[in-house]
Amino acid sequence: MHLRTIEWISDHDTGPVPGRVRFIDQTRLPLDLVYVESVDVREIWQAIKTLQVRGAPAIGVAGAMGVAVAVQAATGTAGELVRVAHEAADYLATSRPTAANLFWALDRMKKKAAALAHQPADAVKRGLVDEAMGIRDEDAAKCHAIGRHGATLLKHGQTVLTHCNAGGLATAEYGTALAPVYVAKEQGKTIRVFADETRPLLQGARLTAWELLQEGIDVTLICDNTAAQVMKEGRVDAVLVGSDRIAANGDAANKIGTYGLALAAHAHGVPFYVLAPTTTFDLSIESGDGIPIEHRDGTEVTHGFGRQTAPDGVQVYSPAFDVTPAKLIAAIVCENGIARPPYKESLRKLLG
Repeated sequence: MHLRTIEWISDHDTGPVPGRVRFIDQTRLPLDLVYVESVDVREIWQAIKTLQVRGAPAIGVAGAMGVAVAVQAATGTAGELVRVAHEAADYLATSRPTAANLFWALDRMKKKAAALAHQPADAVKRGLVDEAMGIRDEDAAKCHAIGRHGATLLKHGQTVLTHCNAGGLATAEYGTALAPVYVAKEQGKTIRVFADETRPLLQGARLTAWELLQEGIDVTLICDNTAAQVMKEGRVDAVLVGSDRIAANGDAANKIGTYGLALAAHAHGVPFYVLAPTTTFDLSIESGDGIPIEHRDGTEVTHGFGRQTAPDGVQVYSPAFDVTPAKLIAAIVCENGIARPPYKESLRKLLG
């Protein structure tokens, strides 16, 4: 997936930046490929909140660039700009609660701002833009590495099943769970994909199916409740999913429905793999019980894409994520390699 989901566009090569953030509006896919440009931190917050930018790595990049945007728009001394950076980071942190990458990126921007506190104001602006661009480029490199490691788990002719979207649209580029599929194609392997539609916002149908078709990958869209059946029929060789936060014991939070998919995979002897960069690891949380779970507005269920499909007044329970226990995960793949149980030891080893 070679489209750039989010990037910084500089207006000048040197000196104080002005510049802007450009990202794909993922709420417009699959019918329209629309790019949005912004110089307003409030618009970046809204883009994250409303899923114009989505996917744990991608919203981490968006958060970092949002801090750079806020500082670029500010005036004052270096110390005042550092304060603006910290305030912007705290504000952006309120957009979505589950993805560890967002908070990692915002903390990194805060630390960079503090390190620049004694520099000229223009150097603070330039330094924070460079840091945000570095976070984007590092994420892209990590995704390519995840793809190389993950491709070793796949054989020519196999079929994988994936849930939600963990491809290039969810990251700076290339993806996490889909990266091994792209690498396998580059290696001459033929890999087929079943893509869950992923209710209620249909990220699998709208985004995963779209980007796989763009790359010439053999993809078949299925309803979420068809996944166990295709496993029963022996059509699935592996399940590949991303993650928004991985606890120290290997429990992994991902889009709602992932846990049920893992249970089905376990029942049918299908290996279940989680693929994510190390920025998704949160070893400060012992288990998945401590992962904060975002809950979405019920209208996403009752009025999906503007059409009412449920009676007025019905109650809705709509967590955006669930947690898959480590015991159901065959391996966790990151840019540093492949971790296997017991994860308390193997994850720490991969982090050095």
